[in-house]
Amino acid sequence: MFEHTTKLRVRYGETDQMGYVYYGNYAEFFEVARVEMLRSLGMTYRSMEEEGVMMPVMEMKCKYLKAARYDEEITIKTTMEEMPRVKIRFVYHIYNEKEELLHVGETLLVFVNMKTNRPCVAPKELTEKLKSFFA
Repeated sequence: MFEHTTKLRVRYGETDQMGYVYYGNYAEFFEVARVEMLRSLGMTYRSMEEEGVMMPVMEMKCKYLKAARYDEEITIKTTMEEMPRVKIRFVYHIYNEKEELLHVGETLLVFVNMKTNRPCVAPKELTEKLKSFFA
């Protein structure tokens, strides 16, 4: 299992009239968290795309437990529970400053060869960097 933590401050533009994070913004929070998780391994989306592999989202699940609010610092704990193959799953737990669980989410992405537009196996560089977490 591989886990990474990302902290964000909720900006005014991410909230609704009540000062709560607008539900659609959780997808962006997930993206920031998984990009930072990959960056912590020394990988970037850009480098994978330059190598001809993209990662579109196939599925997203969200469970809203409590509202995240304007100007709160939130913590996103992102977990990869299994070694990626053709697909990669990320699980997210979002907490507020009081360490209360606000949100649980999940995304499933697929590795796609940009030349053929067909699914492909995870880049070898990524699986090499993840090996020690799943040994």
